[in-house]
Amino acid sequence: MKQRPVPGEGVAAVTEQRAVELTDIASIWYRDPSAFAFPATLTEVERAYAHREARLGFGGVLAALPVGWVNHPNRAADAMFKPLQLATAAACGLNVAPTLVTNSPAAASRFAREHGAGDTICKSFGPNTITEGGQLKIAYTRRLDETDLGELDGVASTATQLQRWVDKTHEARVIVIGERMFTIAITADSPAARVDWRADFTALRYQLVDTPPNVEKGLRRYLDTLGLAYAAVDFAIYAEGRWWFLESNSSGQYGWLEAQTGAPITTALAALLTHPRGRP
Repeated sequence: MKQRPVPGEGVAAVTEQRAVELTDIASIWYRDPSAFAFPATLTEVERAYAHREARLGFGGVLAALPVGWVNHPNRAADAMFKPLQLATAAACGLNVAPTLVTNSPAAASRFAREHGAGDTICKSFGPNTITEGGQLKIAYTRRLDETDLGELDGVASTATQLQRWVDKTHEARVIVIGERMFTIAITADSPAARVDWRADFTALRYQLVDTPPNVEKGLRRYLDTLGLAYAAVDFAIYAEGRWWFLESNSSGQYGWLEAQTGAPITTALAALLTHPRGRP
């Protein structure tokens, strides 16, 4: 992307495909942008410098635009931290299970024994996939057992997240788009999917349901606190109906849920981008 003056009009962002006058931009949908590309002739040091300058230069131009963001990259970057999510959710009145962040095997052992090995889960802070040796490896959320408690040395390697298991009947993903919410109940019919529904998509059933008023109130406070316009928020639900906040993804997927339930999520997103708050 380049920037160039448009005679008599202003400044435009120019790519090989098109030119857009910056003053014509009303809103920006920010989700998983591709990386900057640089000439192959640059050294590693030059490439690092070029990346920094591109991020601060082009990124700074976009950040300066008086537009509606879904979501602003700075707010999205802040909101990715799971401990911040949990603390914010609790402060906003949502239920959060006891959670430990540690790199101490002894602390991990105490937490797991306090809640019971089988009632303690270990989950990633970030994306749960890595590529090693050309192979994709996936770390799903898992329940610990007594064998795990004797093999906790790896906890010392880095930050580890343990959480008390929520003995749920089902889960839900709430898609929040501006003032609208779409809540899809997710019921798992296999042992693997019951622990982490990402582990077995073939065993899942979906239903569009109403958002409980207390959850809706808490989520509105949550998004306002973190400055977000969009989020995909996951909950675990007890049999008696109590909802437990699990995590939030400010660029979380929803396409397969829309296909399964017919919820007009894309229409709502288009409406928010077309008429962002404060703009006609």
